[in-house]
Amino acid sequence: MSQPDNPQGSGPDSPPPLSTEDLLPKRIRLGFGVRLRNYFLAGILITAPVGLTVYIAWLFINWVDQTVLPLVPPEYNPENYLPFSIPGIGLIIVLIVLTVIGAVTAGLFGRLTRQLMESVLNRLPIIRSIYSAIKQIVETVLANQSAAFRDCVLVEFPRAGAWTLGFVTGTTPPEVAAAIGGDALTIFVPTTPNPTSGYLIFVPRADVKYLDMSVEDGIKLVVSGGIVAPGKAVPKVAKPKPSA
Repeated sequence: MSQPDNPQGSGPDSPPPLSTEDLLPKRIRLGFGVRLRNYFLAGILITAPVGLTVYIAWLFINWVDQTVLPLVPPEYNPENYLPFSIPGIGLIIVLIVLTVIGAVTAGLFGRLTRQLMESVLNRLPIIRSIYSAIKQIVETVLANQSAAFRDCVLVEFPRAGAWTLGFVTGTTPPEVAAAIGGDALTIFVPTTPNPTSGYLIFVPRADVKYLDMSVEDGIKLVVSGGIVAPGKAVPKVAKPKPSA
């Protein structure tokens, strides 16, 4: 019986036969799994922000609809005349009502009504403190001439040598400035990742370092825990501002 030609031999010293995987370059074999992982992470990066935004918006719209629609009389509820429900009707009703209230209060009768309501609320012992605080916060945030949350700064907090991101909310009240013994700024230092809570601190103006960073970028930096950093955040010397 004739033997097949085997120039390399079949003894114990001969190399094992090559498989199809061995014939592929090592870079291709190792890169396939890496590419799958990168594709998966890229899918998360693309869909997570959009999906979470849509989900939160959907929850907010549903909450407004469930809160507002039961207050609407049945004869004025559009869903009673349609064979299907329309998400966002409650939100549209709220926007229309707020616009109408703003238009009415802009006139003489509206101003008189508002002054009457404020005079009543200011006479109630506990309600007047709550109303005054909420009114001041809303006017400060919404007013165009307000300087609240207009500057992103660095302050040494909670100890010297440790720098924390903060937002200037205004000048220090005279009582606090007199107790400190110098001109200072009122700064809100938010917590991570929830910027709605934080610390209110009073820092001498000379110890505040202003950043070339917008408030929006600063909030992103706080919420992400430093992961999402702006393109530039160059600390500058204390900005000279006239004291109040």
